[in-house]
Amino acid sequence: MKILIIEDERKLSDSIVAYLSGEKYLCEQAFTYTDARMKVNLYEYDCILLDLMLPGGNGLDLLHEIRKQRNPVGVIIVSAKDSLDDKVKGLEIGADDYLAKPFHLPELSMRIYAIIRRKTFSANNILESNGVCINLLNKSAAVGDTPVELTKSEYELLLFLIGNKNRVISKSAMAEHLSGDMADMMDNHDFVYTHIKNLKAKLASAGCKDCIKNVYGTGYKWAEP
Repeated sequence: MKILIIEDERKLSDSIVAYLSGEKYLCEQAFTYTDARMKVNLYEYDCILLDLMLPGGNGLDLLHEIRKQRNPVGVIIVSAKDSLDDKVKGLEIGADDYLAKPFHLPELSMRIYAIIRRKTFSANNILESNGVCINLLNKSAAVGDTPVELTKSEYELLLFLIGNKNRVISKSAMAEHLSGDMADMMDNHDFVYTHIKNLKAKLASAGCKDCIKNVYGTGYKWAEP
């Protein structure tokens, strides 16, 4: 899952990145309004942490632009401005949650998890498809009673595929999902093929075969009847 942290306090931003990375989130940072606007328009995220007071602009203006584009990304306003007016205005524009500074990082993590679970997986902690069972709380996977040991990238790919079941996902979209904006600097996205190959082998060994389909020249999809 990919998080964009829009926060001009670099020490706070870095501490959020360090904590969420330990929770197996892929984190990207933006420290100014202009940088944040560029990233939001270029890349897709599962959740955005949005400070209101940014160099070069107001976070509420950016939130308004996000929702005007019908971008469904989850947005948590993270701001020291704990006034009722800011909170109400943010929620009216389309924020999903509001967290006042200072806050505890475990609470932030749980709020992110709750939003992603609600938006992507219909508020379920357990995700099931084609005999594969994923526990979103402890980030584990199994086929029936057989645990499947996955790397972080394999787990993220499995979630990405099941969350977009029966839709063809391009290799470039998968590369961006796994590596963020670093994908733009890569000569090729062959590493996606390696992760897909390993994921398919592990699922097949546990009893789930032919769920990941290769759509020639386009990408891959999770096929569910």
